[in-house]
Amino acid sequence: MKQGYRLFAAVIVFLASTFSSAQGAFEVTDIRLEGLQRVAPGLVFRHFPISNGEQVDEQRLSTAVRKLFASGYFDDVKLARENGVLILKLRERPSIALIRLEGNKALKKEQLLEGLKQGGLKEGDVFKRATLEQIQQDLVRIYAAQGRYGAQVDAEVENLPGNRVALNIEIKEGKVASIQHINIVGNELFDDETLKKQFELQLPGFWSFYTDDDRYAREKLAGDLERLRSFYMDQGYIKFSIDSTQVSITPDKKHVYITVNITEGEKYSVRDVNLAGEMVVPEEELMQVITVKAGDTFSRNRMVKSQEALNRKLGNVGYMFANVAPSPEIHDDNTVTLNYFLDPGKRTYVRRIVIRGNTRTSDEVIRREMRQMEAGVASTKNIDASKLRLERTGFFSTVNVETIPVPGTSDQVDLEYTVVEQQSGSFSASVGFSQGSGLILGLSVEQDNFLGSGRKVAFGITNSDSTTEYRFSSNDPYYTVDGVSRGYKLYYRERDFDEDDVSSYETDELGAGVNFGYPIDEFQRLNFGATLEQTGLKTNSTTPQEIIDFVADEGDDYLGLVGNVSWSDNHLNRGVFPTDGYVQNASLELGLPGSDLTYYKARYSLRMYQPLTESERWVGKVWTRIGYADDLGGNQYPFFKHFFAGGIRSVRGFEANSLGPKDTPRNGASADPFGGNILLTGGLELIVPTPFAEGNSTRTSLFLDAGNVFDTSCGASATNCEEGIEFDEIRYTTGLAFSWITPMGPLTFVLATPLNEESGDDTELFQFSFGRTF
Repeated sequence: MKQGYRLFAAVIVFLASTFSSAQGAFEVTDIRLEGLQRVAPGLVFRHFPISNGEQVDEQRLSTAVRKLFASGYFDDVKLARENGVLILKLRERPSIALIRLEGNKALKKEQLLEGLKQGGLKEGDVFKRATLEQIQQDLVRIYAAQGRYGAQVDAEVENLPGNRVALNIEIKEGKVASIQHINIVGNELFDDETLKKQFELQLPGFWSFYTDDDRYAREKLAGDLERLRSFYMDQGYIKFSIDSTQVSITPDKKHVYITVNITEGEKYSVRDVNLAGEMVVPEEELMQVITVKAGDTFSRNRMVKSQEALNRKLGNVGYMFANVAPSPEIHDDNTVTLNYFLDPGKRTYVRRIVIRGNTRTSDEVIRREMRQMEAGVASTKNIDASKLRLERTGFFSTVNVETIPVPGTSDQVDLEYTVVEQQSGSFSASVGFSQGSGLILGLSVEQDNFLGSGRKVAFGITNSDSTTEYRFSSNDPYYTVDGVSRGYKLYYRERDFDEDDVSSYETDELGAGVNFGYPIDEFQRLNFGATLEQTGLKTNSTTPQEIIDFVADEGDDYLGLVGNVSWSDNHLNRGVFPTDGYVQNASLELGLPGSDLTYYKARYSLRMYQPLTESERWVGKVWTRIGYADDLGGNQYPFFKHFFAGGIRSVRGFEANSLGPKDTPRNGASADPFGGNILLTGGLELIVPTPFAEGNSTRTSLFLDAGNVFDTSCGASATNCEEGIEFDEIRYTTGLAFSWITPMGPLTFVLATPLNEESGDDTELFQFSFGRTF
């Protein structure tokens, strides 16, 4: 009304001052604007449909002024005339100088400001009260969609100097309405509890404060209804329907009651499965990937999975844009015929492969993992294999691939691999601590992707309570283009095992070695290597009797050539914190004939992961490490090659290297762990979502560890060793583990408690490791 009154008054004043009763029209020779500050003249002329040289009258002026007001930029418009000059006296609406938000917690300030901007309200714009009122209503609706039905949004306009305003928006979000009852009406085949398990929304429970599963949200309910529909259709009820859904809110807007009315229908089975369309792949090969068979209970999930398998089968031979459409034909006898219609389209070729996101890793390192080649036939299998190989390098936290059609063609695509790099080692001064070795200081580098070259390089000087080491090693996984690797190492190491709480002795070790690896297939490798090593042994007054006897028989200085052969089989889905697949390794270390000490040491390890949920946030893990070693005749097995167990990387909850046979002490010393030639360890883990963490840089798990070390030849002087494997001596522990890949290196915390500790066992409730330990 106010705006209309001003428009009317402006026209009347203008007419009264410029026209006589007999003269209602005149020619506009010029238009002059007065009062503009921020609005551009061009915008005025764009909304004022009168130009120089035009004849105007009362009706024409009224229409023009009305259109100028409708632009929303002006609070007042007055018309005046000086001869043929038309004067527009304008008063601009105030601009928005500042938007203040208070009270918002569930929605971040940036999100709200972006929403206001999209609604036409942002700092610097002309203020329109109607827009503000509309946005207030929109914000209330957004909060209502989150289940916050008590939300209130109040806005105050504060006038500022210079024809500006500040908008003070106060938000009272309120609490999310909790679900008090879920009622399913019409179910006879399945009870309420079975059906409610399909829902993400739940009644309040013990863990609801953390999971928020009792908080109503419209999107959650829509997802739950779709899961309910899928549940029935996977059980064969193809005509299942949700007839209605009612959501009732209590007057205080704090509680929600949900009622779902359903019709279950009849159960259907599969009568037959048919393929139709262009068979670019032999029909018998296509039928092999279809998991739905005649006589099976109809399942929408299996129908869709078979559709996806057919798409992959066609994609593997180059038909990337094939269309496979399932069409269930329903019969009166409660059977369904599944017809899959195939439209393969054109065979597709890869024009270009684009790599994005690699700021450190060179393109060459990424491209050599590719199994899909440029200018080749596009293959879903090869594209996925390339992605998997990149994930298994451990250089990247995420790898995504996008297939982009080439404009102007129907048979070419570009592949865009986007990677997110992550820390793959320590590159700086190493500072660390472990309960096994104490404080670790030194200058060192250990990188699995050294300077982005894909080479694994480690060098440095390390000093701890038990070890002083100088070392250098390098491994090139692509020494040849065929994937043959080559590595070499040099080291000098002084170790005082008394500081590691094992038998009291010291060693000086000097060695140099080389190794080669050969790929068998995409998953398996064979590695061969040899190391020339010189080991010096030092004893003291508390060195146990077993070592004194060994030195008496074999001396205290040993030169040997050690051969290594190993086999690895890696099917993990990624190199760091995998969630699916397995990896196994078997190795044999040999003190070769001609060496001062001849022996063999065989080891096997397995890690297996199985996702327990579709999101792979809950994962089961099984692991084992076993080993057996003995001499090759002519000398004793070197005790300093013994296996040990216990510690953060073995049977957690026991001190590092503390399990197994103990030595025979001398001169009043206590018995210390001596190790053995048999290693048996393993465990189960449940990997759970880490609270308040996203991405692949952390891992939390509940575990059950088991294991011990045994010896088949304790020696004549041994008094704390029972020969052979004794399964009742297997130790068990359980607890919680947390790992985090930080820029400084890996950080691991463990809380563990033994389940069957014996007298004399060394246990630790809390264990941790930080940085690189050598």
